[in-house]
Amino acid sequence: MLTVPVLDSHLAYLDTGADTGADTGAGAGATAGGPPVVLLHGNPTSSHLWRKVVPRLADRSRVLAPDLIGMGSSGKPAIGYTFDDQARHLDAWFEALGLDRVVLVGHDWGGALALDRAARCPDRVAGVVLLETFLKPLAAEELPPPARARAEAFRAPGVGERLVLEQNIFIETAFEGGVLHPLGEDEVRPYREPFPTPESRRPMLAWSRMTPIDGDPAEVVARMEAYGGWLAGSPEVPKLLLTFDSSPTLLVGEAVVAWAREHVAALTVEHCGPAGHHAPEDRPEEIGRAIAGWLGRHRLVNINAPVVQGD
Repeated sequence: MLTVPVLDSHLAYLDTGADTGADTGAGAGATAGGPPVVLLHGNPTSSHLWRKVVPRLADRSRVLAPDLIGMGSSGKPAIGYTFDDQARHLDAWFEALGLDRVVLVGHDWGGALALDRAARCPDRVAGVVLLETFLKPLAAEELPPPARARAEAFRAPGVGERLVLEQNIFIETAFEGGVLHPLGEDEVRPYREPFPTPESRRPMLAWSRMTPIDGDPAEVVARMEAYGGWLAGSPEVPKLLLTFDSSPTLLVGEAVVAWAREHVAALTVEHCGPAGHHAPEDRPEEIGRAIAGWLGRHRLVNINAPVVQGD
């Protein structure tokens, strides 16, 4: 992992793939023949989420995967970890690396950050890939009763602190209930290690309280409404929505896909099979192949790089 100073802290990130010059850590914008692909994770994960997806993309694209502020190997400054805090640190990372037009790939809150940046910096986005993320604000009735109760518990003063900070509920449950195939301890360890103490887990608590339900929190809903306008009004930017099935933890079900087909311009929808919410753990090969194929069809790859065949 590389690191770069951003604002009041630092971000750690992976930088690999075709024509990167990544061994120096120097960002140079697009590769010859294709834009960089930036993989953004969500809560409670890190760039570790993408470890089995990257090899499917790095043969013909420069691939970068940062750890969001407060997550993974990135710094944990004394901030509130609001959505705006996350976006500002991510913006600073893009500037520090000199990244211009990129393809943004976002999972969970990483998808929301990708769409927020696309809406604010439309001339710097060549394409967007989304999986298991928030395409729009939610109404309470859209959530299954267990998910609604869980969101309410996280927001309750004292209860959220006990669940997330003291019991470490995200790390202890995400890689059992949030996947179809529970991870072994060796695979969970990189997710667990950044959060050894209750204080270190505050970024996860902040994320858990941002779920946009019935107009609250207002600042997050406003950001999502803004990027909803961009989704509908950007036919020049290709978009890929990856879908999954067979898990009650999925954010993107049939109703969301139907909404997306009606409201998102230049959209391709591709089904990648059964998976839990943390789909890159269950279906990394299918996700990698789907993104690679979509990049190729839209000529968003380095066509001069040799193709390395996957398994």
